[in-house]
This record gives sequence, structure tokens and C-alpha cells, in this order.
Amino acid sequence: MARIPFVDPDACISCGLCVEAAPEVFRFNDATVAEVYDPTGASEEKILEAVEGCPVGCIYWEE
Repeated sequence: MARIPFVDPDACISCGLCVEAAPEVFRFNDATVAEVYDPTGASEEKILEAVEGCPVGCIYWEE
């Protein structure tokens, strides 16, 4: 089973780096906090760029 990205909404600072890195996977919700809307929208490698680029480390992998 593939890993699924998850954004901790309580830790997100709405910087937008994940949305820029993988707009096919991440977007801002109505509360202007990042969320995963299509966990299979990009390659795991591209999602990993967003995970590693998050300045507050609020994007996690769920197995």
C-alpha cells in the first residue's frame, strides 16, 4: 500500500510551499490552511519535496 500525505492543520502556518511544490495534491481550504485533496495526484517523489520543504514539519506520511 502506498503512503498517503497528511497535513496537520493545527501546525500549518499557511506558507504555501506545499501548494507550490505539488498543486496536484495540496491546496488551501476555506480556513486558508493547507490540506491534501488528492493524495495520488503526484508522484511520491514530488510529494516528498513538499514534505521536506515544509518549514514547520506539519506534513506527514500515513501508511
